[in-house]
Amino acid sequence: MIEANNISKFFGDNQILKNINVRFEKGKTNLIIGRSGSGKTVLIKCLVGLLEVDEGCIMFDDRNFSHMTFVERKKVRKEIGMLFQGGALFDSMTVEENVMFPLTMFTNQSLEEKKERVDFCLKWVNLENANKLLPSELSGGMTKRVAIARAISMNPKYLFCDEPTSGLDPQTSGVIDDLISRLTEEFQMTTVVNTHDMNSVIKIGDKISFIYQGQLWWEGDKKQVLTTENKELNDFVFATELTKRLK
Repeated sequence: MIEANNISKFFGDNQILKNINVRFEKGKTNLIIGRSGSGKTVLIKCLVGLLEVDEGCIMFDDRNFSHMTFVERKKVRKEIGMLFQGGALFDSMTVEENVMFPLTMFTNQSLEEKKERVDFCLKWVNLENANKLLPSELSGGMTKRVAIARAISMNPKYLFCDEPTSGLDPQTSGVIDDLISRLTEEFQMTTVVNTHDMNSVIKIGDKISFIYQGQLWWEGDKKQVLTTENKELNDFVFATELTKRLK
């Protein structure tokens, strides 16, 4: 479980996050939604330590991440998997080398052990025998699946996903959503997903946190998001769906 307790973030005199209290639960896909500029990306960056909170604290399973030293944080970061929006694969590395990269950086495993873990992760994302391909040889969906394999290579307790279905067609987006949901449940990870994709919200939103003007404005699940009377959330959902239909 991950908790943000009374966190605020300022950039100069501009307050981006305003006293946010939110809990992300183990074994569930926890989605963060909100308009561009609402503060949800800043929230994600605070959660993983890319930005420091100015008030409050971030907790990882009762461990106060905000008050840790650099060395203490490094131990927690080894338990975190990160799926970046564009996949962020290394162009000069093969699929196998990309997935193996965290294992090489953070473990003392033998080459044989690392290759065994890579094969396991690639099998999980249905990319057996793709080890020697280069990123330039992959489709958008394959790139995201390799990025997921890399994100889970260290068997993380916590998985962060930044716009995982961005740029994908609806069918491929559904595949990525299913993978994230299955991994979360199978390995009982605490998964936090930053998304604009309402299809993802409706499909895998075990818990949804709506950020509005830097505040936690609404919380619920994928059923409640369709029946809520929260005006700002309804405006966001409607505007998102209308934009998709006009494209």
